[in-house]
Formats: sequence, structure tokens, C-alpha cells
Amino acid sequence: MTDPQLRRRIRAAVGVAAALLLLPVAPAPASAAAATGSVTTSVQDAGTGAPARACVRLVPLDRERLARVSIGESQLGSVGGCTDDRGGIEVTGVEPGRYRLFAQPYEAARYGRQWVGGQGGTGERHRAWVVTVGAGATTAAPPVRLDPPGRISGVITDAASGRPVPGVHVAVVPFVPHPKYSPDTPITDDTGRYSITGLGPYDWALRFSGTGIATQWSGGVGNVLLARTVRVRPGGTATLHHALRSPISVGGSIRTDELAAYSTVVAFDALTGDVVGAVDVGTSYGLPMLPGQLVKLRCDCSYGPGRWYPAGDRLTDGNLVWVGRVPVVADFDLTAGTGG
Repeated sequence: MTDPQLRRRIRAAVGVAAALLLLPVAPAPASAAAATGSVTTSVQDAGTGAPARACVRLVPLDRERLARVSIGESQLGSVGGCTDDRGGIEVTGVEPGRYRLFAQPYEAARYGRQWVGGQGGTGERHRAWVVTVGAGATTAAPPVRLDPPGRISGVITDAASGRPVPGVHVAVVPFVPHPKYSPDTPITDDTGRYSITGLGPYDWALRFSGTGIATQWSGGVGNVLLARTVRVRPGGTATLHHALRSPISVGGSIRTDELAAYSTVVAFDALTGDVVGAVDVGTSYGLPMLPGQLVKLRCDCSYGPGRWYPAGDRLTDGNLVWVGRVPVVADFDLTAGTGG
């Protein structure tokens, strides 16, 4: 992708983001907030129709709920369920709202992961079937049709130097890293090589992240909707090499009455709600970010709920931050007496 093409796509995404962010958000009535619903589905072999075993996660479309993710967690929502002995799944205690389903098979050597579509799997979240859950109601989702898996392999290099980059985490779902424990994702070796397995035979975008790296999707973009995808074939190995674009620093000071043991500043894409960066912090922070993004920042820095820059309680309270070609300063003041 050429620089002019990338700039046009970024401007288009930012325009959509700005329009969506101006829409009013109506709070749910108190009675509806306390009630929950349930979702049912079944899992089967796509070729034979025989029951198969898997777990599904309900991933919210709502950005506020999608952003409910803490250190060491992937953005796969907070509720899910696994198959019974007949291949059925019932997920209870689901907040009313809209969700997409992500399926993870028990037999990773036999079946691949997928976002659940209306007529089969897909590797792209925005193409998955949307399930609407009502309070006190049971909603039937499309059946999960599992396909044989394939893999993606490649080499990650630095765009500026051309050298291979070790220690890069390769994933298909955003996550917030834990400062002590490594995430369950493939990591590039000393030659920059990686291989990610257990993917359904669909088009997938890959996410690259790591210490000192600007988190980015394949194609060198921060927004998954603009990412380059690669087609996975059953039993095959697709190739996707990637040159990491250089970061811009987003940083500042952090004032809080008591700093938590594991304190983190997390950046979220303002349009999609995806995690696009995270860094451990002290009294200050420096977050490497990909230029050309509109984001919101959250400081999980005290023993209470995280606060959205500069000091908001919810994602919608947080200020928009444009990451351009110069470093950004965004200070947090979370001391008693400040508020969003």
C-alpha cells in the first residue's frame, strides 16, 4: 500500500469515527440493566454435520463493553460457554445488547478457530453474524460450523532497517499484556520468524505487538477495518511477511493517591474499541503508538476502576487523542477531588 493510499484510508476511518462518536448514547433503564438474557447455539462439523466440541465467547459490539478488558485478558468479552455431549451450547447471564460469537474448538488439530457467520465461519470480526440479546429472552444464534485448520507463517522485520525483529507477539484478537506473564500467542524468534496455527480456512488479519513496538495490524495500520488479510487454506500454510512501522510516543505524567502494583495505560481505537497499545507505568508513561490514529486512553493506575484521559469514568467521558507525526503529551490527574 502506498503512502497516499494509506493516508486516504486513515482519513476515511477518522471521518467515520468522528461521526459515530458524535451520536448520543442513551443510558439503559435501571430495570433493564439488572435483567439478563441467554444465547443458544450448536456446534457441528461443517463437512459431515456431526456434533463437534468447542467453546464460544460472546464479544460485544458496544465499545464501552468491549473496553472492559484488564491486564492479561483478550478482548473476547466476559461471557461464554462450551458444548454439552450433544454439541449444544447455552450461555446464560448475558447483558442485553448486540454480540458476535468467537468459536474455539476443543480439537485444535482437527478444527480451526472462527468468528461465527450466518452460513459458516469467517476470519473477520466485522463479517460475523450479530446476535441481539434481550432482557429475559433466549436468542438462537446460527450453528457453529467448524472447518479444518490451517496456519500463517512469515517474517517480521523493521521497516526502517530491514532487520528481523524478535519478540513480536502475533495474534488475531487484541489483548492487554500482563507485565509478569507472557500471553498465549506465537512470538517471533531471533530471525523474526513466526507461525500461528489453528485458524479456520478464511481471510485473517494479524496483529503485531511487543515491547517498544507500535501495535499494528497487517498492512501497517492501527485500525483492523483497514488491515490487509491473508487467506488460510485447510491443512495449508499461508505466508504473510510484515515490516513494522516506527512508533510515535504518547506519554505524560500520572498523579494518583496510590499507584497500583500493576499499573497500565491502555490505548483504544476510538472507532472500533480495540486495544491498540498498552504500557506499564509509574509516575509517568511512554506508550509507543502507530501514527495516524484517533484513540482514547485509559489509566488502570489505582486500586479502583480505570480512568479515561484526562479523568473520566467511562469511555464516552474520555477525550479524543490524535496520534500524528509528533509526540503527544497526555497527563493523568487521578488524585482525590478530580473528576471527568
